[in-house]
Amino acid sequence: MSDETPVLLHNFAKEKLSRGEPVYSMTVRLVRTIDIASIAHTAGFDTVYIDLEHSSFSLQDAGQICMACNHLGVTPLVRVPDLDPALIARVMDSGAMGIVVPGVASADEARAAVRAVKHAPLGERSLAGAAPQLHYRTLPAEQVVRELDQASMVIVMIESQAGLDAAEDIAAVDGVDVVLVGANDLSVELGVAGQVDHPKIHEAYLRVIAACKAGGKTVGIGGMGGRPDLIRQYLDMGAGYVSTGNDISFLAGAAAQKRQQFS
Repeated sequence: MSDETPVLLHNFAKEKLSRGEPVYSMTVRLVRTIDIASIAHTAGFDTVYIDLEHSSFSLQDAGQICMACNHLGVTPLVRVPDLDPALIARVMDSGAMGIVVPGVASADEARAAVRAVKHAPLGERSLAGAAPQLHYRTLPAEQVVRELDQASMVIVMIESQAGLDAAEDIAAVDGVDVVLVGANDLSVELGVAGQVDHPKIHEAYLRVIAACKAGGKTVGIGGMGGRPDLIRQYLDMGAGYVSTGNDISFLAGAAAQKRQQFS
């Protein structure tokens, strides 16, 4: 963007990552009202990660939460069920600032994710016109494309042995911002279900961290919300994005703790 044209759209989580600062995310699977954006903001989360893979959320639910987040400076991310470019475009057109793609197993799949999120020449996404992220301002199309593409994020998840084997190639893909290790599914794939402290998981993180250092990408930590000690360890080793847990576990945990106070 030229020096004469001020940047109108900021992705504060992406900007923090670019400065080498950690970003903490809250996953939403249960609460469908916009209030969850205010709760995340008050709690100090950098992003809300709306999960369309493991929930019954509608696109309308996701879009409303995205817009509430945008007004509060909390980066709204949406995990899509798969690599459907039509769905990804609709998610972005609803106000998301980035997508999370599960089960990425190759560089080709990572490139497909980038193409679905970005407009030409970076990708193939159709320009919808006035963007909700820009509060429906009437702007030149060229400026809208620049604003959206510089602010949007592409997060790809490694959750399988195939993805792990392709970690170096995935981390080298232009347009990918974060390579997120999904420790839950990966532990199942590796035959150590739920054992996020198993040496196989540690070795997987070491490989992804090395790949991301070589490729200039951020490492994401997923599935370890119950192990802050491991999260700190991987942050110290170079990871930057932390998926801390979801609203179901937060509510259930707080409810159980409160009840125990009266036992």
